[in-house]
Amino acid sequence: MRSKRIIIPGAAGLVGQNLVLLLKDKGYHDIVAIDKHPENTAVLRALHPDICVLDADVSKEGDWQNNFKTGDVIIMLQAQIGSKASDDFVRNNIRSTELVLDTAKDKHAEYIVHISSSVVESVADDDYTNTKKKQEELVVQSRLPHCVLRPTLMFGWFDRKHLGWLSRFMKKIPVFPIPGNGRYMRQPLYVRDFCNIILSCIEKQPAGEVYDITGKEQVDYVDIIREIRRSVKAKTFILHIPYSLFWLLLKIYAIFDRDPPFTTDQLKALLGADEFDVIAWDEIFNVTPTPFTDAIRETFQDPVYSQYSLKF
Repeated sequence: MRSKRIIIPGAAGLVGQNLVLLLKDKGYHDIVAIDKHPENTAVLRALHPDICVLDADVSKEGDWQNNFKTGDVIIMLQAQIGSKASDDFVRNNIRSTELVLDTAKDKHAEYIVHISSSVVESVADDDYTNTKKKQEELVVQSRLPHCVLRPTLMFGWFDRKHLGWLSRFMKKIPVFPIPGNGRYMRQPLYVRDFCNIILSCIEKQPAGEVYDITGKEQVDYVDIIREIRRSVKAKTFILHIPYSLFWLLLKIYAIFDRDPPFTTDQLKALLGADEFDVIAWDEIFNVTPTPFTDAIRETFQDPVYSQYSLKF
């Protein structure tokens, strides 16, 4: 397997940056990393001058398709997570998937690992959730050899959104607002654990399987914030404010930011009270889960990789 070409659309984000580190550590060398964000591909290229990093939009036909060949393993990471425009979700979650799958069929790819999301089984009803559901359907209906992974909220090195953004925001302000009582249960997943699961899928190639990959520990949102504050040694004061006021502040912020890191839809999802089943992924994939507090410490205190901050 180490001689296989690994193609990664959406490689410059949270999962992709961590996955490339792991693949190289395990001896993979023929890696084609594709992403349309030039500042984040620049980070990837600087860290890994020995792999092929392409600046390309996989929702559009282009030279990037020439890098596919027979026998490739494709890790589909590309996704639109947040935006104020519905078209962004359609283009980057649906159109890109259609084009990657068509290219994979034409080039006779060997296997696809599709990174879906736990939201496809959640109570949320928004552009992200609906297009991720459609994206997963396209992969399943493609008849290409594949498996699907549905992770919950992830965190780790290179996290530009979610916990990474919260940690940077926390360092800049004296007061950190929390909607309501903050007792919104989350099941966060450490990205390095998830990347080890992807590696297992590359090597074992389970056929047509769909796996819900959920963090092993249930942690309330307010406790996540407290753990981050402790890890980054921030002095900010945590202030609980009414949900309606928090929603209004996000709405106002979105007026001045085209791609806000946290939206009202995500706030609604935060309060959705989803609880996802936890399968024995540690046994299925032979991956030892990292305890939440250890993972937070590794994320924010590593002397090298905790210093990297990707762009939106």
